[in-house]
Amino acid sequence: MTQPRIAYLGTGANGAGIAADMTRAGHDVTLIEQWPAHVEAMRAHGIIVDLPGGRSEMTEVTVKHLCEVAELRQSFDLVYLGMKAYDTRWAVELIKPLLAKDGVVIGMQNGMTRDTIASIVGPDRCLGAVIEVTANMYTPGRVDRQSSREESWFALEDSAVVGAERVALAAEVLRAAGTVDVVADIHSAKWMKLAVNAAELVTSALVGLPLMHAAKDPALLNFMLAAGREAVAAAAADGAVLMPILGMPEDVDTSDPAAFADALFGKVLSSFCLPDTETTCLQDWRKGRRNEVHELNGHVADVAQKNGLRAPLNAFTVAMAERIETGEMPFDEMNRDAMADALAEHYPELGNLAGLPPHMAGA
Repeated sequence: MTQPRIAYLGTGANGAGIAADMTRAGHDVTLIEQWPAHVEAMRAHGIIVDLPGGRSEMTEVTVKHLCEVAELRQSFDLVYLGMKAYDTRWAVELIKPLLAKDGVVIGMQNGMTRDTIASIVGPDRCLGAVIEVTANMYTPGRVDRQSSREESWFALEDSAVVGAERVALAAEVLRAAGTVDVVADIHSAKWMKLAVNAAELVTSALVGLPLMHAAKDPALLNFMLAAGREAVAAAAADGAVLMPILGMPEDVDTSDPAAFADALFGKVLSSFCLPDTETTCLQDWRKGRRNEVHELNGHVADVAQKNGLRAPLNAFTVAMAERIETGEMPFDEMNRDAMADALAEHYPELGNLAGLPPHMAGA
């Protein structure tokens, strides 16, 4: 096969860093981005990625505004989709006319977006993926990447209808940015990541704190752990199998769902988080954007309700986030006591969960 033409649609903190890695590896990558200042900065100065250890890389890239997509004529063999989960449908419709007949869209997003993508381009042109890369972006054109390529991890769907050759190609390109595991059960892998996200992303954003700072508060830590446990229970009810992700040992104990949920969260804290790491949902709020609470905690609450389960902390998180996004309340530490009260109301039996960070508790 000739060199594949690749688009990376949605190049925020994670997408820009990954696309830079792909470009540096010699792949033909076109970045497509909706933040005008970010596009212009990348055109003027390339992507600057500040890596762990103090080293920076500048990569010259080909980048297009969303409004320039209609001017493109050549089709893409691989489209890595990095848009917010709530932007999935329109973003895939936007790029669909430029997807090659045997092209594939790879959903590099939080949430359960795979089926939405498949409903638009077909299951034979869609691959689900799980991404664990830590990065911040507050300045256009500059990525603060906090997990190195060696520490970054991806799961990619092994799809018979897509075919081994195209799956292998998508994985090969993605390996420029980190370790890639090709997995048969992407539904379960996506749910495991969703369980982690439900525990950490919006919950720490509610109090406006970096994740590690929030996790040092026993009440907030226990709230996050309990939200993750609710998510794992919802995942099982939705047909997902508990399975190790994020580079966890293959023989990790999955017999106790609650303990496994804690271990998932502990893996994020111990391997993918620095003291100043702010979740993508907190970064969204700092930029004045809405975050993905409905696709994360909202999805958990909806699935739990449909299956006769309780997920009160995920529902509480959604309600709090909605009030923040309508301007009724701030996202700061004033919300800590309300979260502690909700935990005490719904899970008084949890107590302090030893008051230890999950990676210490599971050590």
